[in-house]
Amino acid sequence: MRIAIIGTRGIPNHYGGFEQCAEYLAVGLVKKGHQVLVYNSHTHPYQDINWRGVEICHQFDPEDKIGAAGQFIYDLNCIRDLRNRHVDVVLQLGYCSSSVWGWLMPKNAVVTTNMDGLEWKRTKYSKLVQQFLRFAERLAVKHSDHLIADSPEIKRYLEIKYNKPANYIPYGAEVFKNPRPQMLDSYQLEAYQYDMLIARMEPENSIEMILDGVVKAALNRPFLVIGCAENAFTAYLKNKFQNNSQIRFYKGIYNMDELSNLRYYANLYFHGHTVGGTNPSLLEAMACNTLICSHQNKFNSAVLGDDALYFSSTDDVTHHLLNANKSSGRYDQFFLNNYTKIKEIYTVDNIVNAYACHFEAIVRQRQQSQSFRLTKPQVSLQKIV
Repeated sequence: MRIAIIGTRGIPNHYGGFEQCAEYLAVGLVKKGHQVLVYNSHTHPYQDINWRGVEICHQFDPEDKIGAAGQFIYDLNCIRDLRNRHVDVVLQLGYCSSSVWGWLMPKNAVVTTNMDGLEWKRTKYSKLVQQFLRFAERLAVKHSDHLIADSPEIKRYLEIKYNKPANYIPYGAEVFKNPRPQMLDSYQLEAYQYDMLIARMEPENSIEMILDGVVKAALNRPFLVIGCAENAFTAYLKNKFQNNSQIRFYKGIYNMDELSNLRYYANLYFHGHTVGGTNPSLLEAMACNTLICSHQNKFNSAVLGDDALYFSSTDDVTHHLLNANKSSGRYDQFFLNNYTKIKEIYTVDNIVNAYACHFEAIVRQRQQSQSFRLTKPQVSLQKIV
């Protein structure tokens, strides 16, 4: 089977959750004997045309020159190129800028879309943009043959809203097995003597609320903020907290071993995401025996259950910082339960297998449908005669 993956900035991952998903899916599907094509931005650091057996196709992406509008041009370029190739399945990761071109998708391929979270709820967007995202969501549903939801809540939403079935397939993570405290040296950190968060710098990830709680707690230990981008919200946060020496801002870290060690040796790991389904960074934290303090919402609690601390206000953040001690032994059952979830439910192998089964089923369904259409006129003619 030949599978194309569109909708990301490309692999190997240098950006975020969808890119990480595309990375482990593409490699896993190749190992299963499938041919996989992944579209990359022409600005992606990796410039070769093959990566670990995955075919890479770079397309022009002017986002770095003209901003978000460039995403629409990039997605159009990817779909135009895709029309000239033979593929059995198109996996579309997200829909925000690609759905407007959905009518151009190749008709000889089955299109299945991972619908991500409720993008129109993101507070960083203006009312006008939120209205467009609602429209884009409808277009994505219309132009997709099948839908994928990464959480039960998103699946429920799609089926109620659009009366169209969605296949639940979460993200995955790999169990972390190589703790090395010496990796903290370059950050001037000591094991369990710092706290952290990893997130894109967006308001709906509760970053300001968490940092307000850090300031209020007034602890003399570092707090790492990883994932800073060159955007207005990052500048705002850096300016607001510039006089607090314990808060340290870092850009994205894509060395998974380094990132996993930082998670493993943190005292508290804050997960502030409020919009979306099963977040990949949350699963990665669970895989690192991390003491997680998560924003209280139905998406996060669907994954974590009772195996985390929760916050919904600055005071909650302060309380947990002052009272939670990862080394105390009180939370060992949290670690064991989350670790077990990763090993038994959210494994990369399980997720790759689920996608592979989904692809095989929808291709078989398409073939059966085409066969039925070919034979139906003949049957009808016989009945008339």
